[in-house]
Amino acid sequence: MGDLQVCIVPNRNGVIFGEDRLCPLPSSPSSPSLPTSNPDFGFISAEAWMGKKTYSMILNIPIDSLFSEGVDLPPIGNEGFLRTILPRVVKAIADTGGDVLRFETPEAFNRDKFFWFSDEEFARQTLAGLNPYSIRLIRAMKKKKLFILDYHDLLLPFVKRVRLIKGTTLYGSRTIFFLNPDGTLRPLAIELTRPPMDDKPQWKQVFTSCSWHSSGVWLWRIAKIHVLAHDSGYHQLVSHWLRTHCVTEPYVIATNRQLSVMHPIYRLLDPHLRYTMEINALAREALINAEGTIETCFAPGSTPESLALLLMSLNGASTCKHCLLTLLAGMAVEDPDAPHGLKLTIEDYPFANDGLLLWDAIKEWVSNYVNHYYPGPSQVESDEELQAWWTEIRTKGHEHKKDEPWWPVLKTSKDLIEIITAIVWVTSGHHAAVTFGQYTYAGYFPNRPTIARTNMPTEDPSEEDWKRFMKKPETALFQCFPSKLQAIRVMAVLDILSNHSPDEGYLGKTMEQSWADDPIIKAAFERFNERLKMIEGIIDENSRTEMELEPCLMSF
Repeated sequence: MGDLQVCIVPNRNGVIFGEDRLCPLPSSPSSPSLPTSNPDFGFISAEAWMGKKTYSMILNIPIDSLFSEGVDLPPIGNEGFLRTILPRVVKAIADTGGDVLRFETPEAFNRDKFFWFSDEEFARQTLAGLNPYSIRLIRAMKKKKLFILDYHDLLLPFVKRVRLIKGTTLYGSRTIFFLNPDGTLRPLAIELTRPPMDDKPQWKQVFTSCSWHSSGVWLWRIAKIHVLAHDSGYHQLVSHWLRTHCVTEPYVIATNRQLSVMHPIYRLLDPHLRYTMEINALAREALINAEGTIETCFAPGSTPESLALLLMSLNGASTCKHCLLTLLAGMAVEDPDAPHGLKLTIEDYPFANDGLLLWDAIKEWVSNYVNHYYPGPSQVESDEELQAWWTEIRTKGHEHKKDEPWWPVLKTSKDLIEIITAIVWVTSGHHAAVTFGQYTYAGYFPNRPTIARTNMPTEDPSEEDWKRFMKKPETALFQCFPSKLQAIRVMAVLDILSNHSPDEGYLGKTMEQSWADDPIIKAAFERFNERLKMIEGIIDENSRTEMELEPCLMSF
């Protein structure tokens, strides 16, 4: 979001630092990082448009032709989705005189073209994929072995309206995972629910990964498409848009309205808030607008449903409520002996393990900075600019939640440290975790379909429909995937969002001149830089160890 970013891409090996940036690929620690956001949705490099030779997928379905052959472009006029969402790309194509759009093959597909079929990979990505925030421990089970990805209550109210849209469908879903003795997750069951509608009673069915009949295997695979579409929609609308971009806007506005540019907190926050408003404005014009990419290509679908989903998720939607420790509480148990008072219930949780290292480093740097400028016990409370800043954030920026008891007070340096640490985390670590791996994970859409187009074959099938499914179940699988146009549109957007800005900044790299002129702040910043390098070494070592122990699980 802001200029200073850390590219956390959660994977089995967590955060990987390159020489001057973080890198998302565990088996290639020296490869360049996925990019941060910028006002133009990223710098379009020539390499991003070079096709790579790939091989035909199973059943001769030409999914990979999007990469190897490209897509014939229609005449590009002043209108149309390419002109709307990819103006720089369209110009680049027009300048070269080409009429074919080619996509770079996602790294995951390059390494294993069947990785998306794997139940193990499906489970792994709930912890180490694009949306590592949604999975939760089922606390009623004493042994802490069952986990849930629950979109039942959230999506069920939208099912009737979404099903009125041609070419799409929706269910409420629950997915149960089991923690294996080796510390990895295994999906056990998926429950899909349709509420009573069209004079039909409620429909509900549980699908399992264990079946003695091939039809059960295919039903399980189709059920996974629905769950992945639900998770993709939630990731894009809530984890990414709402919990990073939207909740940050009040902080950007209040910082510029209430704090002098010479104020130490302004100078600390400014690099992290840079470009946020421009990015959000572009997103409203091209991504979350009516008939935009999110509405047409992601579950739950149309703008009213998307807005309703956002409104339902607004409870506690402030930057301070979405600090790392709060979000991880759903996957941890209280433990006073643990470093953060929380013990993770899954040890192999790369996003959490590596994110906590970064959280601690950010908090140490913020603590040194704040304590230097506010050494006295009452200086925070007596700073009129700072108090006006915090009041506006609570009462104007989050007016509908201004009286909630969870808002922290701002009286002491400790209070300020907690608030600033949360803001820096959300605009760097959190944002990076849900953003920069998008093309790597979702560029090959069978791995992460963004919308499901057909109902389950077992939902009120006609005799003829069931015969067709039993004869050729793989056809039902591919009919459920996004259409080719939807896939192209999503891939193009994700490719843009995952490109690197030429003026990008990174945590701990660029020291502001006023900090360099202050020996205490300069020393604190240099310690921050050194700690990030230490974290880099820890994660690199973890990467090598994981690859040696479990190479078969290292899809990327």
